[in-house]
Amino acid sequence: MSFTPADEHAQTPVSSQTPPGPKQFFKSTLAFQRMPLQFLADLVRQYGDISQFRLLTFPVVVINHPDYVQHVLQKKNTNYDKDVFLFNTARTFLGNGLVTAVGGESWRRQRRLMQPAFHRQRIAQMATLMTEATLQLLKHWEKEVEEQRVLNVENEMTRLTLQIVGKALFTMDVSATSDAFGQAYAEVNAALTNYLRFPLIPLTWPTPRGRRYKQAIRTMDEIAYAIIRQRQQSKEERSDLLSLLVQARDEESGEGMSDRQLRDEVMTLLFAGHETSAKALTWTWYLLSQHPDVEQQLHRELDTVLGGRVPTMEDLSALSYTRMVLEESMRLYPPSWQVMRQAIEDDTIGGYHIPAHTIIFWSQYVVHRHPAFWHHPEQFDPLRFSPEEVKKRHPYAYIPFSNGPRVCIGNSFALAEMQLVLATIAQRYRLVMDPDARPVEPVALITLHPSHARMHVQPREIG
Repeated sequence: MSFTPADEHAQTPVSSQTPPGPKQFFKSTLAFQRMPLQFLADLVRQYGDISQFRLLTFPVVVINHPDYVQHVLQKKNTNYDKDVFLFNTARTFLGNGLVTAVGGESWRRQRRLMQPAFHRQRIAQMATLMTEATLQLLKHWEKEVEEQRVLNVENEMTRLTLQIVGKALFTMDVSATSDAFGQAYAEVNAALTNYLRFPLIPLTWPTPRGRRYKQAIRTMDEIAYAIIRQRQQSKEERSDLLSLLVQARDEESGEGMSDRQLRDEVMTLLFAGHETSAKALTWTWYLLSQHPDVEQQLHRELDTVLGGRVPTMEDLSALSYTRMVLEESMRLYPPSWQVMRQAIEDDTIGGYHIPAHTIIFWSQYVVHRHPAFWHHPEQFDPLRFSPEEVKKRHPYAYIPFSNGPRVCIGNSFALAEMQLVLATIAQRYRLVMDPDARPVEPVALITLHPSHARMHVQPREIG
């Protein structure tokens, strides 16, 4: 998908006016529902870097310039909160965890509490858990390779990252429940996506979709509460993130978190901690299968730096091309592809008046293809992320983990995890698309999925 922004009229100071956009609200709603990525790219092409459309009765302002995103996320971040239907709807299954919390002191307290678990030293201690889980997956793949079976790589990466989150953050083996959690989340994902694009019939209504949604949340609740009960009943001393949550006490009242608060944080960590990494890795395997030159350069780096041994945290700085491959994959196919905020008070963006309570929306998928910041934006080129190129670029032109005060708390964890997983697997195997598979297309659900990821696993010789 390629596009060229309209002329600069959208940035001319006309602060008494609201941004331009299509007038037919129902047509826009249907277009956003059916093909959201194409619809957003068309908006940019026709109206420029700021426009608006109506999602049923909701006016939505779409921004696409890194300056505008920086304005919302950093420069005027206190004027934009998450009290908007994307996060309000997600709150029905995530609760009031770190991702969905509107802001204020409650969010800051959650952030301070969890931050120590994501310090670099703690992540380094988790590195062995990450590679051990990956080696277990490769052991499982031996029979699949021998029988030349086709794997659903998205499912494989989802199980792996869920296992890593369980061990790294909760010191628990969640493999027995990973399939049930994954199936329940898939149901939640589909229901939420349909509602967000056409917010007419609430998910709380007893429709077939609503009943499936509630049952899926009950399944996920059972898994989250079982994790909490197991830790509360355990007498073993542990220093993981779950222990920090269970032992946390309010500075004023001295009270600990309620079971519901713990459930919300555990659910958020299970979701955010595995879903985006799984999708990023899946897209990376697909892109490598389509670009043999990049794959060969990746293999050369792995063979030179590792020589067949299991990677460690200390190797990551030397595995620079491995990191660049992942970063370029997340540029083209960012797992978190959409963000919403709501204006608390009146503001001006790009010369246009933004009334209080306006919904502000942007898509990383589209921002990451802005031709003013990305040369040949549709091409897969990991060298865009060399240190020299990164220094030249606008800090908000690349935002797979968001940015500003609410930048993803687990971004360093996720990057280390993905580097270690990619290096461990790519040393031993190549993943090749099934020749009988249909062309892969991005599917914009809550996260960005490939339409399918059926791949063969082929052993490779190191060196």
